[in-house]
Amino acid sequence: MKRLAFKMKLNPGQKETYIKRHNELWPELKKLLKQAGIRDYSIFFDEETHTLFAYQRLTGDGGSQDLAHQPVVQKWWQHMADIMETNPDNSPVSKPLEEVFFLE
Repeated sequence: MKRLAFKMKLNPGQKETYIKRHNELWPELKKLLKQAGIRDYSIFFDEETHTLFAYQRLTGDGGSQDLAHQPVVQKWWQHMADIMETNPDNSPVSKPLEEVFFLE
């Protein structure tokens, strides 16, 4: 199983809104992520830097970042654009992270 990690940036003061929106994750988006083979998807928050750290285990060929063409993903990006650092297409500015250690 492949592992994927990336970081994003939350706008200051938006932590509670971010948590609330993810606690209410749309069922159709959750279904799409699972169908794409995304498992154990966790997002952590660094209060000091407003950095979000995301981790996914993948059974498919790609992670959530590869679902950009899906309408529900584009709708989610638009829903989240007011609280995050985003690109012109509303996708979150995302930086992939290199795995340098793994202990099973």
